[in-house]
Parts: sequence; C-alpha cells; structure tokens
Amino acid sequence: MALPPPAPTSTCLVTGASSGIGADIARSLGARGYGVTLVARRAERLEALARELRAPRRVRVETVACDLGDADARQRMSAEVEERGLTVEVLVNNAGFGSAGRFQELDPAREIEMVRVNVEAVVDLCGRYVPEMARRGRGAVLNVASTAAFQPLPRQATYAASKAFVLAFTDALHEDLAGTGVTATTLCPGPVKTEFISTAGLRWDDMPGFIWTDSARVAEEGVTGMERGRRVVVPGPLNRASALGGQHAPRGLLLRVAGKVYPAG
Repeated sequence: MALPPPAPTSTCLVTGASSGIGADIARSLGARGYGVTLVARRAERLEALARELRAPRRVRVETVACDLGDADARQRMSAEVEERGLTVEVLVNNAGFGSAGRFQELDPAREIEMVRVNVEAVVDLCGRYVPEMARRGRGAVLNVASTAAFQPLPRQATYAASKAFVLAFTDALHEDLAGTGVTATTLCPGPVKTEFISTAGLRWDDMPGFIWTDSARVAEEGVTGMERGRRVVVPGPLNRASALGGQHAPRGLLLRVAGKVYPAG
C-alpha cells in the first residue's frame, strides 16, 4: 500500500476541493479514515464539505481558502497548514480550469492565469512537500490531468498543453521517486459533469452522453491508483482508447479531425 497510515497530525492536502472531482477525492480519502485539508478559493463551499466529512467519519478536516494562481497566497496557505501542526503526507493537486475557443479569440490574461493554476501551482506544491516526503521515506502525490494531456486540442490549446505538462512532469517525478517510499500518480479523466464544463465555456450537450464519466467513480479510481502506486490512471475503457489514439495517431490527421469535431465553446 503506497499511502502512509492515517495519523492525528498528518493530512491529505487536496486542492480544488470545493466541488467536483476534488470534493469526491476528499470524500474517498475521508472514507478511508484519512484527515484532509481542503483548499480552494470558495471558503463557504469548503466549510460545507468539511461538515459533511466530519460528521460520520470523525476524521480531522481543515479548510484553507486560497487562490492557487497567486504565489504569495500559496505561501500563506502552506504556512497556515504548518501553523496548525499538520504534516502533509498525501498531496492531491486537483485545482485547475480550462477555456474553449480559438486561441486568438480568447482573453490572454485568462490563459496566463490558467497556466499559473494548472502548471505553476502543481510544481510549487510538489516542490514544497515532495522533498519532505522523500526525507521521511513515505508519502504519495496525485496530480489531476486529463485525457486532453495525450494530444494537442484545437479550441482548448492552453488547457491541453497545461495538462500535457502535468502528465509529463508526474511521469518523470514517479521515476525520480523510485525507491524513496514516495509515489507520484497522474489521474487523467475524460469528460466529467462538473462545474469545470461551464467555467470553460462549454455545454454538457456539446458532447454525446455516452462519453461522460461519474465524478465519484473518477475520484475513487484515482485514490485506488494512488494507493497502489500506479503511474497513470485513466478511468473508463473509452477514455483509455482515446488516450491511446491521442498518443499514436498521426499528428496532422489528429489536428484536422479535432479541429472539425471539437466543441468551439
């Protein structure tokens, strides 16, 4: 088992925990008896989830409101976790968002902010906590990417590129950590009906119903994969086929097809 055993002063830090996959990952960890620290911008959402998790399971649940795209805010968040006497033994980098449309028509500032949240925050938090895990000889990291990571996507150029970074970074981190007692896993879900869709400017009916995956199922497969020390988890056979195709299809053909069929936002 790759996860350290629960302890009163240890915690699983979960970013983007106010809704969707992040909230379900926190539920999955809490059901296993792990204390969790919930991190996101919306404090009221975090407190509601914290009450839900504490009631039946009696696990320690902390909340820290933080804008993950702000380096100073991340520093304050880490200091607050430390001040509460908590040791981060499991790190879940789930916070992220996307956009939809032709790159030249999107807001450049919003695209840069996406890179800060989807890429910079992942590297920053791994840099803060992974060395400590390695020194202790135990710990686990779950970085949430997407099936978008396996190929470039017209209409979601920045998002797909940011998730490709997360996948490549975590693959290498997984190997760097071999033999240390610490594991790194990438979770690559396909389309999931969460707030991510509306935030990206997409609609649920932009894509056929059979491609959707349940958020709770995605979270459970991600946590199970992290428990087993797996390098990559792609929930669902259709998504695994899509990831394989994205990796091996001729790039020019893939781009032409994606440019015609992918939602324009």
